[in-house]
Amino acid sequence: MHRNAERFRATLLELGESGAVQETAESAHTAADAAAALGVPVAAIVKSLVFEVDGAPVIVLASGPNRVDTELVGGALGGTVGKATAAVVKSATGYSIGGVPPFGYPAPLPTLIDEDLLALEILWAAAGMPNAVFPISPARLVELTGGTVARIH
Repeated sequence: MHRNAERFRATLLELGESGAVQETAESAHTAADAAAALGVPVAAIVKSLVFEVDGAPVIVLASGPNRVDTELVGGALGGTVGKATAAVVKSATGYSIGGVPPFGYPAPLPTLIDEDLLALEILWAAAGMPNAVFPISPARLVELTGGTVARIH
C-alpha cells in the first residue's frame, strides 16, 4: 500500500475506525471510475473538493454525480468562492488532488457535506491516493468531519 494510503489508514485507526482501506486495480480519478471499480452506484462515491472562500481553504464533500454550485457554497459559508490550486490543496490537506480524503488534515477545515450523501447507507471516499478508498456511513462522515450538511448543487 502506498505511504499516503497507509498514513490515512493510520488516521482511521486513531479515530476508532476499522482502517479498511481498499486499493483498486485501476485509478479512481473520477467518481464513475471509483464506482465501477467497487461495483457501487456513483452516488455512493464521496468527492472531496477543495475550494477557497475569501482566500481560505474549505472542503466540499459532494455525491459522485453532483456538480457543486459555488454560489450555494458561498451562501452557506458566507463568502466568495474560488477553486483552489493544486498547491493549496496539498498544503491544506496534505494530499494531492484525486486522493484527498474527507478528513485527516494537518488542521481541521470548514466542511460542507452534500445533503444527497445522507440518503445512502455506505459511502466510499478517497483514502490518500486515487486508487485507495474506504467505506464510511453518512452519520460517521458528518461526525468525523464536523461538517455542515447543505444543499450544494
